[in-house]
Amino acid sequence: MVSTLPLTQAPVTPWHFKGHAVHAITASPEHPVGPAVLLVHGFGASTDHWRHNLPVLARRHEVHAVDLLGFGRSAKPAELAYGGALWRDQLQAYATERIGRPVVLVGNSLGGFAALAAGAALGDQAAGVALLNAAGPFSDEQAPPKGLGAIARQTIGGALLKSPVLQRLLFENLRRPRTIRRTLNQVYVDKTNVDAALVEAIRRPSLDPGAFGVFRTVFDIPRGQPLDELFAQLDCPLLLLWGIRDPWINAVGRRAAFQRHAPAQTTEVVLEAGHCPHDEVPEQVNAALLGWLEGLQARP
Repeated sequence: MVSTLPLTQAPVTPWHFKGHAVHAITASPEHPVGPAVLLVHGFGASTDHWRHNLPVLARRHEVHAVDLLGFGRSAKPAELAYGGALWRDQLQAYATERIGRPVVLVGNSLGGFAALAAGAALGDQAAGVALLNAAGPFSDEQAPPKGLGAIARQTIGGALLKSPVLQRLLFENLRRPRTIRRTLNQVYVDKTNVDAALVEAIRRPSLDPGAFGVFRTVFDIPRGQPLDELFAQLDCPLLLLWGIRDPWINAVGRRAAFQRHAPAQTTEVVLEAGHCPHDEVPEQVNAALLGWLEGLQARP
């Protein structure tokens, strides 16, 4: 039986990476089909952001969701070098140690970049990668800051953000419920699911010890390996799922760049949604993911 409880009350699988606690949620039917599914949230989000997806996907598949180190209910140690390499290695280790069989990685925004990098690193163990408005630069571009980094730079200016005092003031403002709701309203076209539960899911981890230290890395996260290089290393089917009205990225232009570089085994789905289509239009995203996953099962 698939649990119908809220994700915050779903069974938690204890796991550690580099000695630090990682929050993970799993759900599965009695007889799952196809590969396992690993859901990866974006910057500032957590496993809670898959609240409308995990229960539906788990009616057929073994589904896992993890909080990246520095986010959600996972540890936020000061000594880690936060960035794509850390999160790639975390996802690769989780897939190998806790799933141990072919897996499809599904990631939104920053989590899309981490999912793609982990999918490339996993080789044959990666059965597919699905990217929802993924972050990350190509070799031939200097990607401007996205998300919270963009808001901060536009509000204060890049040079002033070097000040720890101003960074702290910005952090305190951005974690206020009113500011969180206003930011979400900017990136959701349909605001129906911008509710109190979502606002609290983003606010609560910002109160954890170490949260401010992680937040400061938003301005200095390493660029990581370019997307085109990762695409070239990927040896499994790819799904590009676009919220085409995303105001944080030029989704139309970014889609064209992805089309130039994506591998041959690529499927695209375009939706009238913003930066987080999985939470804004979950029924449409779930249908697209389930249909694509069914196609993967049919592959020889």
